[in-house]
Amino acid sequence: MKVEETQAERLVKELDFSKGPVTAVVRDWRTKEILMVAHQDQEAVTRTLTTGLMHYWSRSRGKLWLKGETSGHFQEVKGVLLDCDGDALVYEVKQKTAACHKGYYSCFFRRLRGGKWAVFRKKRFEPQQVYSP
Repeated sequence: MKVEETQAERLVKELDFSKGPVTAVVRDWRTKEILMVAHQDQEAVTRTLTTGLMHYWSRSRGKLWLKGETSGHFQEVKGVLLDCDGDALVYEVKQKTAACHKGYYSCFFRRLRGGKWAVFRKKRFEPQQVYSP
């Protein structure tokens, strides 16, 4: 899913960045499973809408990044929802391989069980084979 740059710029103007980057909730377009939560500044939203691939603002690195630029695990946008306040988006994506940098399909691979966080998913890849230290 892509839009023209002028249309993307118009859509971005409708978002509320007054408190900083907006929240991006990302879910699998078929299963609706939540894959990850991240943040987007105006440029990240614009690039996402114009390229059809997910871009984010990294608060820890202080820079824009394309999901999959290192791993090859790109996220193709299939749909977008906007919340009532204009400060959160839900993206429906076609995920290649896995969303989580720890090797799981979803960043939400742990569940509270018996007072502990327990892994309940299988890894899709080994991070040390994809990311260099």
